[in-house]
Amino acid sequence: MKILVKKTLLYYVKKYPLAETPLLIWYNEFSKLRITNFNELKLVYGNASLVRNSRVVFNIKGNDFRIVVSVNFNQSACYIIWFGTHYEYDKINVETVDFDTSILTKKI
Repeated sequence: MKILVKKTLLYYVKKYPLAETPLLIWYNEFSKLRITNFNELKLVYGNASLVRNSRVVFNIKGNDFRIVVSVNFNQSACYIIWFGTHYEYDKINVETVDFDTSILTKKI
């Protein structure tokens, strides 16, 4: 699975130092996956949740952090929409949260 815009991941690693190792582990594992649908993904990541708009939510570092990813199984590609603590996650609407495009212009 190709993870687009690695800069987003690096931004969140810097913003949440406690999540650095588990987030990089997730990135390395997920980028090596060869899956074609959510059922195959669920076999690897039992805690993954599919929500509207082809979004998948993963628990990172146990349940301390959550990552929202838009997945296109046909293209075998995805991008990170949002990352934060479980507490911050409870304050967003996972179905409509937008990608923060300002991340792309920030220095890392």
